[in-house]
Amino acid sequence: MKHVIALDVGGTGMKAALVGADGTLLHEARRATGRERGPDAVVESILSFAADLRAHGEEHLGESAVAAGVAVPGIVDAENGIAVYAANLGWHDVPLRDQLGERLGKVPVALGHDVRTGGLAEGRIGAGKGADRFLFVPLGTGIAGAIGIAGTIEAGAHGYAGEIGHIVVRPDGPDCGCGQRGCLETLASASAVSRAWAAASGDPAADAADCAKAVESGDPAAVRVWQDAVDALAAGLVTALTLLDPRMLIIGGGLAEAGETLFVPLRAAVEERVTFQKLPHIVPAALGDTAGCLGAGLLAWDLLSTEVSA
Repeated sequence: MKHVIALDVGGTGMKAALVGADGTLLHEARRATGRERGPDAVVESILSFAADLRAHGEEHLGESAVAAGVAVPGIVDAENGIAVYAANLGWHDVPLRDQLGERLGKVPVALGHDVRTGGLAEGRIGAGKGADRFLFVPLGTGIAGAIGIAGTIEAGAHGYAGEIGHIVVRPDGPDCGCGQRGCLETLASASAVSRAWAAASGDPAADAADCAKAVESGDPAAVRVWQDAVDALAAGLVTALTLLDPRMLIIGGGLAEAGETLFVPLRAAVEERVTFQKLPHIVPAALGDTAGCLGAGLLAWDLLSTEVSA
């Protein structure tokens, strides 16, 4: 059966699948990145995982994968197939596309940024299906975004489009790793909420999920922490929708797992801030942590379609 390899590489683990031409997941697997052994070991883990997936396809599906797609964190030069920089993996200018192609028998390989790849899946087969313009924003350890336009994701002239997490919403706010102060991700990411709630509750082990539960139980300190994050998030989203005019805002990541505890105040906070702008639909992501892997499969099939049309 004709299929492609799809790989979603995270900071500590990898999700993978063999994906049929109709999007069916024919096989799924997970594996650790091995980052504790250094950046070269991470690359070897990816290459070995891909090779094992290829072997599985040959044994169980009767043929080798016809292409591969891989989503990675950090800065990605998708056009040249290079993972430029990923702090959590220790990468600098890794030619991952060529390395994977070599290990997989010269099959074509598509490389993508993890959030934009997840956004591609959400836009085509997830919460944004049918929307001509959307912005996908996962709220995890950090915050990034994917700008969806007519079934594709806009990467920008240099591959940096969608970095909504580095919109400055409070100029006197916390220092950000990017060199600015008061960036959205320092105030409204899951890790930011975890830090704020750990400090407010006096429990260093408390996290964003604990804060959400405390909000639901009516804890006033938790409500203050949560609302502070929601207000910052709304400010960043209104800046984004002013520039992009999306029909839909798709919110994913760890904070979105709080459901209406997040979405009720967030919708209200965004609505309070808009003036002339058109209010988009604000909806939860539909694909969860499978979005990156599914998007990687779409990248692979898209690459094959492009090669055929060329």
